[in-house]
Amino acid sequence: MNRAFRKYHRLIAIAVCLPLILTVVTGLGYTILDEWFHQDELAEFLLDIHTFKILHLEEIYPILNGLGLIGLLVTGLSMTGLFKKRPQPQNEADK
Repeated sequence: MNRAFRKYHRLIAIAVCLPLILTVVTGLGYTILDEWFHQDELAEFLLDIHTFKILHLEEIYPILNGLGLIGLLVTGLSMTGLFKKRPQPQNEADK
Protein backbone atom coordinates (compact mmCIF):
# COMPACT_ATOMS: atom_id res chain seq x y z
CA MET A 1 0.00 0.00 0.00
CA ASN A 2 2.81 2.39 0.88
CA ARG A 3 4.42 1.74 -2.50
CA ALA A 4 1.19 2.69 -4.29
CA PHE A 5 0.93 5.94 -2.34
CA ARG A 6 4.53 6.77 -3.26
CA LYS A 7 3.70 6.21 -6.92
CA TYR A 8 0.59 8.40 -6.76
CA HIS A 9 2.39 11.05 -4.73
CA ARG A 10 5.15 11.23 -7.34
CA LEU A 11 2.66 11.49 -10.22
CA ILE A 12 0.60 14.18 -8.50
CA ALA A 13 3.74 16.13 -7.58
CA ILE A 14 4.90 16.15 -11.19
CA ALA A 15 1.48 17.29 -12.39
CA VAL A 16 0.99 20.15 -9.91
CA CYS A 17 4.59 21.31 -9.52
CA LEU A 18 4.57 24.04 -12.17
CA PRO A 19 1.11 25.46 -11.41
CA LEU A 20 1.91 25.69 -7.71
CA ILE A 21 5.30 27.32 -8.32
CA LEU A 22 3.63 29.79 -10.68
CA THR A 23 0.97 30.57 -8.07
CA VAL A 24 3.52 31.14 -5.31
CA VAL A 25 5.91 33.26 -7.39
CA THR A 26 3.20 35.46 -8.87
CA GLY A 27 1.50 35.85 -5.49
CA LEU A 28 4.74 36.99 -3.88
CA GLY A 29 5.56 39.18 -6.86
CA TYR A 30 2.15 40.82 -6.74
CA THR A 31 2.49 41.63 -3.06
CA ILE A 32 5.99 43.01 -3.44
CA LEU A 33 5.20 45.09 -6.53
CA ASP A 34 1.91 46.41 -5.20
CA GLU A 35 2.74 47.08 -1.55
CA TRP A 36 6.44 47.93 -1.63
CA PHE A 37 7.09 49.44 -5.05
CA HIS A 38 3.56 50.69 -5.94
CA GLN A 39 3.80 49.35 -9.50
CA ASP A 40 0.09 48.93 -10.07
CA GLU A 41 0.15 47.98 -13.77
CA LEU A 42 2.80 45.30 -13.39
CA ALA A 43 1.13 44.04 -10.21
CA GLU A 44 -2.19 43.70 -12.04
CA PHE A 45 -0.46 41.74 -14.81
CA LEU A 46 1.01 39.38 -12.21
CA LEU A 47 -2.43 39.02 -10.66
CA ASP A 48 -3.82 38.02 -14.07
CA ILE A 49 -1.13 35.36 -14.33
CA HIS A 50 -1.70 34.34 -10.70
CA THR A 51 -5.38 33.60 -11.34
CA PHE A 52 -4.79 32.38 -14.93
CA LYS A 53 -7.14 35.10 -16.13
CA ILE A 54 -4.89 35.52 -19.17
CA LEU A 55 -5.99 32.08 -20.37
CA HIS A 56 -9.60 32.51 -19.14
CA LEU A 57 -9.19 29.76 -16.54
CA GLU A 58 -9.81 31.89 -13.45
CA GLU A 59 -12.83 29.80 -12.41
CA ILE A 60 -11.16 26.38 -12.59
CA TYR A 61 -7.49 27.10 -11.79
CA PRO A 62 -7.90 27.50 -8.00
CA ILE A 63 -9.96 24.32 -7.85
CA LEU A 64 -7.29 22.36 -9.72
CA ASN A 65 -4.57 23.77 -7.46
CA GLY A 66 -6.60 22.86 -4.39
CA LEU A 67 -7.34 19.33 -5.58
CA GLY A 68 -3.68 18.80 -6.36
CA LEU A 69 -2.66 19.97 -2.90
CA ILE A 70 -5.27 17.78 -1.25
CA GLY A 71 -3.96 14.80 -3.23
CA LEU A 72 -0.40 15.57 -2.14
CA LEU A 73 -1.48 15.93 1.49
CA VAL A 74 -3.44 12.67 1.53
CA THR A 75 -0.72 10.61 -0.12
CA GLY A 76 2.04 12.30 1.87
CA LEU A 77 0.32 11.84 5.23
CA SER A 78 -0.47 8.22 4.46
CA MET A 79 3.22 7.55 3.84
CA THR A 80 4.25 8.98 7.22
CA GLY A 81 2.78 6.06 9.12
CA LEU A 82 0.68 8.26 11.39
CA PHE A 83 -2.42 6.27 10.57
CA LYS A 84 -0.93 2.79 10.83
CA LYS A 85 -2.26 0.40 13.39
CA ARG A 86 0.51 -0.39 15.77
CA PRO A 87 0.77 -3.94 17.04
CA GLN A 88 -0.35 -4.40 20.62
CA PRO A 89 2.45 -5.51 22.93
CA GLN A 90 2.12 -9.06 24.17
CA ASN A 91 1.74 -9.37 27.91
CA GLU A 92 3.43 -12.32 29.55
CA ALA A 93 0.23 -12.98 31.47
CA ASP A 94 -1.58 -13.66 28.16
CA LYS A 95 0.71 -16.55 27.29
